[in-house]
Amino acid sequence: MKKITFLSVLLVLSMNSSCTEDEYSNIPESVDLELASMLDNISEKQGFSFFKLPDSDDLENIPQDPKNPITKEKVALGKFLMHETGTAQAPKVAHMRGTYSCASCHQHKAGFSAGVRQGIGECGIGYGVSGEARVIDPSVAVALVDIQPIKSPTILNVAYQDVMLWNGQFGGTGTNQGTEASWDKIPENFLGLQGVEVQAIKGQGVHRLKIDSTVVKELGYTALFDKAFSDIAVADRYTTHTAALAIAAYERTVMANKSSWQSWLRGERDALSITEKKGAIVFFGKGKCFECHTGPALNDQKFHAFGMGDFDNTNTALVVDTEGFENVKKGRGGFTKKKEDDYKFKTPTLYNLADQRFYGHGGTFTSIRDVIVYKNNGIPQNPNVSAENLAPQFGAIDLTDQEIQNLTEFITNALRDPELDRYTPDVLPSGACFPNNDMVSREDLGCSKNEINY
Repeated sequence: MKKITFLSVLLVLSMNSSCTEDEYSNIPESVDLELASMLDNISEKQGFSFFKLPDSDDLENIPQDPKNPITKEKVALGKFLMHETGTAQAPKVAHMRGTYSCASCHQHKAGFSAGVRQGIGECGIGYGVSGEARVIDPSVAVALVDIQPIKSPTILNVAYQDVMLWNGQFGGTGTNQGTEASWDKIPENFLGLQGVEVQAIKGQGVHRLKIDSTVVKELGYTALFDKAFSDIAVADRYTTHTAALAIAAYERTVMANKSSWQSWLRGERDALSITEKKGAIVFFGKGKCFECHTGPALNDQKFHAFGMGDFDNTNTALVVDTEGFENVKKGRGGFTKKKEDDYKFKTPTLYNLADQRFYGHGGTFTSIRDVIVYKNNGIPQNPNVSAENLAPQFGAIDLTDQEIQNLTEFITNALRDPELDRYTPDVLPSGACFPNNDMVSREDLGCSKNEINY
């Protein structure tokens, strides 16, 4: 039987000349037909399904680690743990205990990134409206601050990548096969888990969190762990490892599947404006964006160099670990130690960029349009990136001002899911304020009465 695609339906509708006026309003515009045809060709005739994100409760169709099958019980637990400030039990500064969480740098109002250029975990204070007011506590030494050496990547759509971090160093399968010589400081990679799981394990130690049987009991999580890991012996049930599996399962369900682009892919032709559709045509055509940004998450799981700048010692960014920072700046090459990988960074998803305030691995851009113009002009910010390592698309697209505007509209509006708050808890089992629980954040978040002392 011949496969009926949405493109074929569009073509039939467009050729139907006997429609009434009401029916005519449902006939696809030529721009829809053009876009559908482009997607069909790019996906090698897989059509719209190649770009669709599954529903977040459609667990069977969400990419997952075979060693960590997703269950609704794990997701429920992981949702809490991701935001639980009570797990901040390994601080370097005593009065910071219980004041930060994973979500301090990955919160929904900032598109599950940080609301500031440089994410701050321990020793950060304040929140503002969408995380934009978080700063270093002036009462602590800078050397003690858990501050990110690179822009905090979003957790949106991470189910569609098998390695984590901008350099892809977390993950012991797939993309990282053959990089074992670089795992000396990442023994967790030898567990054979994918990047989402490895990062959830590693991140607890790096970011000074602690989850053990005592913490689980004190915060009121025992029953949730029992439901999620009933197949694991009680003696091994309340650990960093199981907590990480739950966090990773939850993260895999965090997808921008309610964006208007996803609605259009599902057949809602009016979900996009004409300008956004024209922007999509630029995206999947002349702009060459799809050559890196493809599939459901619009990322190719590869690494590319666009010569973007890094953090520096300014009033908006702070370099703390100078030695380690040199590796960070080299991206994939800093991990693999291969010259051909230098200054290449993992392709990010493009969903909900509108909720972020900084762009590029060093946060050197403050608008989506600026990034597009930068790639169009092809003049690297970082002079150290060799010409042979630069992505071939850089400076080779020659977009007009109108095409830039259309593309900006598509990325800004069509790729934004407006309901990310569905992925956050209403309250935590501990009753603590989140994503931060310091005094200033409690005031900003309006939960000062929920002060919890650990």
